[in-house]
Amino acid sequence: MIAGKDGQRLLPIILLSAAGFTVLTTEFIIVGLLPAMATDLHVSIPQAGLLVTLFAFSVALFGPPLTAHLAQFERKRLFVTTLSLFALSNALAAVAPNFLVMAFARFIPSLALPVFWSLASETAVQIMGYERAGKAISMVGFGVVLATIFGIPIGTLIANAYGWRTAFAVLSLLALGKALSLQLFLPRMTFQKEPVPVLTQMAILRDPTIVGHVLLSLAIFAGMFTGYTYLADTLERIGGFDGGIVGWILLGFGGMGLIGNWLGGRMVDWSPIGATVLFAVPMALGIVILAQVVKMYGPAIVALSVWGIAQSALFTICHARVMKATQATPIGASLNISGCNIGIGLGAIIGGRVIDHFGLSHVGYAAGFVIAFAVSLAALLAFMSKTSNPCTAN
Repeated sequence: MIAGKDGQRLLPIILLSAAGFTVLTTEFIIVGLLPAMATDLHVSIPQAGLLVTLFAFSVALFGPPLTAHLAQFERKRLFVTTLSLFALSNALAAVAPNFLVMAFARFIPSLALPVFWSLASETAVQIMGYERAGKAISMVGFGVVLATIFGIPIGTLIANAYGWRTAFAVLSLLALGKALSLQLFLPRMTFQKEPVPVLTQMAILRDPTIVGHVLLSLAIFAGMFTGYTYLADTLERIGGFDGGIVGWILLGFGGMGLIGNWLGGRMVDWSPIGATVLFAVPMALGIVILAQVVKMYGPAIVALSVWGIAQSALFTICHARVMKATQATPIGASLNISGCNIGIGLGAIIGGRVIDHFGLSHVGYAAGFVIAFAVSLAALLAFMSKTSNPCTAN
């Protein structure tokens, strides 16, 4: 653990949060760019949505073993290398001539994202202390919120004004700048731990409670991204907004995330499973009703606000919940990221299939159904936890 005053403890977390902004913007910026990219790359919206699925499933498949293997490496060098890879991949995306090259450009950062996010979260918990795990993760996760608030909407605005390729080019330069800032200002951080074999670390999956927590994150994110992957398309095709207005709407959507991140970081320390349900239900309601009220100014604002607050809170809650269950281990964080990204990929697939067979207006209902399943799973997990340890509140 890093010793020192509070200011010295906060600096690494602030730097990691700033880097996390770029990392998560790289994953999610495509949500706001799907309509323009689909047109330029000559594919349908559901086909373009497969880029979300590819990224997410690659994270899920390679994240745990890569994280387990790289956890022993010195953190500063690892984080700088990760941001450099993001710079290269976004530069390639900016000049991708076709869908296959774009898919490869999206594959590269999918390998680096789980390593960064898992070890950044674990590093923050080590610095702040396990008893403040929720606060530590929410501080690093603030970069995720800022990515939602500024990264995705500004990327959408840039794409509308100058083209979607420019958005990736700007993101590449931003990643390069973050790599440089980490190299210059992030202190060396090597935690004194004996290397643990990958298979030994993966043995935590023998615990059904941990598996249940990961599956719960998977289900939550599947429902979330059934709707969120096609939010920009919903605003454009059903709401009738042009690309510029969609960017500003997404900016307001992300702004609500500030509230959600603050609430999630505090509620998860009170009751991890309870907090999951508390925010999953209103998120489902917001997603389900949006397509029905998107042309109605007041109701649309309410639906998007509720959705935005709950979604941001669940980013923090799901991650902190699994880290608490796994005693804040890097492999625990990576398993959660894998579960979340399988959910993201499944959500993009579910939403795409619903669009193909029933139309865009029905995506919200599918998302609501998946989230209802997640809430049922949360109830089962709470029952299992109380049965195995009656003295533990969840």
